[in-house]
Amino acid sequence: MTQHSDQLDINAAWLNPDHPNFERWKRARELSIERGKFVKSVVEKYLVCKSLDVLDLGSGEGGTSILFSNENKVVSYDLNLIRLGRQNDSADYYKINGNALKLPFKKNSFDLIILQDVVEHLPNITNLIDEINGVLKADGIIYLSTPNKYSIFNIIADPHWGFPFVSILTREKIKNCFLQNFRKEEINRKDIPQLFSLKEILKYFDNYFEINLETKHSLEKLLNGDKGIIWSDFHLNLVKLIKKMRIGNLLLSLFNNKKGIINKYFNPTFYLVMKKIK
Repeated sequence: MTQHSDQLDINAAWLNPDHPNFERWKRARELSIERGKFVKSVVEKYLVCKSLDVLDLGSGEGGTSILFSNENKVVSYDLNLIRLGRQNDSADYYKINGNALKLPFKKNSFDLIILQDVVEHLPNITNLIDEINGVLKADGIIYLSTPNKYSIFNIIADPHWGFPFVSILTREKIKNCFLQNFRKEEINRKDIPQLFSLKEILKYFDNYFEINLETKHSLEKLLNGDKGIIWSDFHLNLVKLIKKMRIGNLLLSLFNNKKGIINKYFNPTFYLVMKKIK
């Protein structure tokens, strides 16, 4: 079932085969179920994934919603009508087209809120926090993933555009400098991504939630062949190089879940689980 809001669809450049990022976006769409499996592997460390009320916020292709809908009550919520329309109509979950900054739910509605590569696209994180904090149950959790602004790997090749140094730019500079010169056709996009550093993530969320990093878990899954974690050519080739050099165990000994140098400047993507501060 799909509920529509008055929100108009944003540009579907991601379906244009001539777009420079088409193959990267296509690969991410094809891996939506695998991405959902990875999300579930993290969530299962904190919750029994049965009979939960789940909000998949910015659900994209719907792979995560489909996966969780087998044993839970799921709301797949996305701004883009095209993405919602592409999701599996035979799966047992509820689809809503709407804005993440204006959630139409009662307080304390959800045991689990999933924010998978969404926050970097939103214009107002403070409003988002107010919204999700209101609809999350007292003992619920939030799963959040977002690319690391200052990761050396993202500085070399931004995860959204594939260009160096774009990851450290503000949304305004991306629009006026990068898009103006390299992607003029996307200059009016409403969801231009602006990445966050670990310090910024903590600044926004630390007053409301207990924050747990899941860096070690994500690296273990990646080195064991999990396909739902990365999909850009640069990062896929980086993993091949790590395996070829046989330094996986060395990296596992170095990478950790602490809020220190590794997660500030090396970890490409933050995988976080957040609980309400009581």
